[in-house]
Amino acid sequence: MDGAGAPVVRRTRTRSTCCYCGVGCGVLIDAEHVEGAGSRIVGIEGDPEHPANYGRLCTKGRTLPQTSAELTGRLTHPELRRLRNEPRHPVDWAVALDTVADRLAGIVQQHGPDAVAFYVSGQLLTEDYYVFNKLAKGLIGTNNIDTNSRLCMSSAVTGYKLALGADGPPTCYEDLELAKTVLFAGSNMAYAHPVLFRRLEDARERDPDIRWVVIDPRRTDTAVMSDLHLAIQPGTDVALFNGMLHHLIWEGLIDSAFIANNTEGFAELKQLVRDYTPRMAADLCGIPVADLIQAAEWFGRSPAALSLYCMGLNQSVHGTDKNLALIHLHLATGQIGKPGAGPFSLTGQPNAMGGREVGGMATMLAAHREIADDQHRAEVEQLWGLPANTLSPKPGLSAVPLFDALRSGKVKAVWIACTNPVHSMPDIGRVREALQHAEYVIVQEAFRNTDTVPYADVLLPAATWGEKEGTVTNSERRISRVRQAVPAPGQARPDWWIANEVARRIEARLAPPGVAPMFEFKAPSAIFDEHRSLTIGRDLDIGGIDYAKLENQGPQQWPLRAGDTQGQARRYGDGVFATANGKARFHITPYKPVAEPTSARFPLRLLTGRLRDQWHGMTRTGRVPGLFANSPEPGLRMQPEDAARRGLVAGELVRVISKRGELVLPLELSDEVNSGTVFAAMHWSGQFLSSGGINEVSQPAVDARSQQPELKHAAVRVEKAEFGWHLLAARRGDVLALQAAVQPLLKDCGFAAIGLYGETDAPAGKAWLVLRAAAETAPAETWLETLVEALDLAAGQDTLEYRDARRGLLKRVGWRTDADGSHIDGLLLTDAQRDPNSESLLDTALAGRVWSGSRLAVFAHSGSGGARDAVVCNCMGIRESQIRTQVAQGAGVVELKERLGCGTVCGSCLPQLAQLCRQPQRA
Repeated sequence: MDGAGAPVVRRTRTRSTCCYCGVGCGVLIDAEHVEGAGSRIVGIEGDPEHPANYGRLCTKGRTLPQTSAELTGRLTHPELRRLRNEPRHPVDWAVALDTVADRLAGIVQQHGPDAVAFYVSGQLLTEDYYVFNKLAKGLIGTNNIDTNSRLCMSSAVTGYKLALGADGPPTCYEDLELAKTVLFAGSNMAYAHPVLFRRLEDARERDPDIRWVVIDPRRTDTAVMSDLHLAIQPGTDVALFNGMLHHLIWEGLIDSAFIANNTEGFAELKQLVRDYTPRMAADLCGIPVADLIQAAEWFGRSPAALSLYCMGLNQSVHGTDKNLALIHLHLATGQIGKPGAGPFSLTGQPNAMGGREVGGMATMLAAHREIADDQHRAEVEQLWGLPANTLSPKPGLSAVPLFDALRSGKVKAVWIACTNPVHSMPDIGRVREALQHAEYVIVQEAFRNTDTVPYADVLLPAATWGEKEGTVTNSERRISRVRQAVPAPGQARPDWWIANEVARRIEARLAPPGVAPMFEFKAPSAIFDEHRSLTIGRDLDIGGIDYAKLENQGPQQWPLRAGDTQGQARRYGDGVFATANGKARFHITPYKPVAEPTSARFPLRLLTGRLRDQWHGMTRTGRVPGLFANSPEPGLRMQPEDAARRGLVAGELVRVISKRGELVLPLELSDEVNSGTVFAAMHWSGQFLSSGGINEVSQPAVDARSQQPELKHAAVRVEKAEFGWHLLAARRGDVLALQAAVQPLLKDCGFAAIGLYGETDAPAGKAWLVLRAAAETAPAETWLETLVEALDLAAGQDTLEYRDARRGLLKRVGWRTDADGSHIDGLLLTDAQRDPNSESLLDTALAGRVWSGSRLAVFAHSGSGGARDAVVCNCMGIRESQIRTQVAQGAGVVELKERLGCGTVCGSCLPQLAQLCRQPQRA
């Protein structure tokens, strides 16, 4: 306290990195430390000195402080339960750690090491990953440790290893500015990697001759901005690439000298692609043959061709072949190892690369070593101080088989860290069954509100972004420091510390006699030093990187060997690859169809993907109402003519059904999807829906080599969902607390969805929770009473109510009175059908308009109830109607930026602005 008795406030600025996609943006975190009242993050800026983003951030990165600003929903102390049907209760760390260690050690002693499994995350820091990997493989003796990176990156990894000999992109971010032809394959980069997309936009603005080719079944915002959009049939990527290679060979656009001197296997591949004439391939893909030829011509004649690819290739039962067939185009034309050229796999998580570096997956060992290689195992045993033949030579269970083994009882216990498999895995009904059948489930999390947490027998509270120390590796192999800006709340601890403390306790029971202690780590720097010692002499050698170098010289790319002054920006520039003979390998890649074809019973192709402002399962972004502004509610997108043939109209509820399960979603009409396909975003989970999201219907078939599931495609049918009771409720206030109170009620409805809305003209921090629900018949009176209590909409002098008990109907509206008059503060409206007047009343509430006239007229309120005016630019709060007004007056993107300010801050909305400028204007 100062002399006047006011608390002492200290402000700090910390250099760190973002924790979303694999771009690895540098950030500057502002924190406020109040004596006696704790610390909090109060602001964020892009780090202008970080070579990944040079100060730029996307909408998600700009709002990161808001995700940790409130303790609502944070886990702050360990919890245990003795029996599965009991509630968990708080315990101290000593009890939690001892209990976990005793249970895991007991299971290993009774059933063997492979009865235990770990499922971790690409959001962990490298040091966290390392400790988990050493615990599983070095101490317990199981390779059953996999990661959610299996769901996004494993096909890319397998493709690189098979073709080039080692994991890791051969490219760097500088190539984005230097490429003359850019091929986007299965990547809506404008949404998934917006900061890198800005660099591509800037390059094309400087050089209008740069060509963009987008390969995507959907007309995404990325596709709209391309020079050529190849809207192929889902799953036909290999046919397309083989057809392009056929044309390159036929027209003499291959680099014969490079093929002869630097590769092997081309003759066999050439024999295969003889049959993939451009016309045959185009017919398979459902695109004009001229477009396929044009794409091949631009690629083959370009002085620098760069391909950028992501989940559209990887999340496939033939994902490895798709990656290989694309890499073949680069090898055949020599478009690799030189500026602006190469196959560049875009990482989906902040540290998926770092996790692979330490061997944190079921099919690899530390530093890109192989489990099946006797010498590799011996090297790790020596470096870890283990007796010979300690490490298991048997590959562990990857994600899908891991949960299948848990379901069958083969695996008894699972430790889940920093991931949410009950939402993100395919066919989540089976995942729920697996966790219900498991003998022991440990969940290590920062947030309470995930679909996986209810299955935890032990809940371990972890630190999150801004509260941790360590390193991450981004998509261009660049290692950055992550620094702590504020202490973690309550008893939350860093992930490495939790794993390390459990390991020390297990070590006392299971370690072989005479083995030196393996888990004496006191700080993340010690873990990093041990990790880098394992890389020396390997393709990812980081012997020249330590914390001091990262502190003094900033982020560094690998390989960077001891004695080197800087890392290697591009790999294979000398034409020597990481294979035994130094030559890259072509592979036979015949086209094969999707795992689940459509049929008379399931005639539609379901595609999944991302929204612009949300990330993964919204555990973090779902805490920020502003990130819902562009896409506030879930939906299923369908081509308008397909909907008309089925008698479906926009806004009504439809049932999406596959062989595995079903869910209900509102219908959206969109020309971004072709006839015969529908699209749903991946983000919505059971925290926002009465179902678990779109993975209720996805199918678990996996690629035979990469073990990555085909999350991008499933065969479904869509039917109108008939309900006889509908509800619309909204409440202004602490939306995180409101969501926590309302979420348990969702499961009792045939359909229910929560959306968060910022109030149009309200002070900062004021937001609305909106609940839409439907059921066959009105729910029990107790359900409505519980909802009213959760929404704090009890009867009172500022609440107007209409009730029809016989029909199960309740209408209630609450007001607040400010200096400028009365405003709707909450509403709950039920009816036998969806009422457009209710939507109009909701618009009035969300806009914060003053209520004029008698409050008694509220239930007679009428309006259009049309489509809500979506926010396009989050940073400036610019809505679609404002943009369309300017476009109707002749404005383009440049004029929109000048007149409205949209697109001038983070730039995430620029692709949508470009699309709105191209569309015919509605009245």
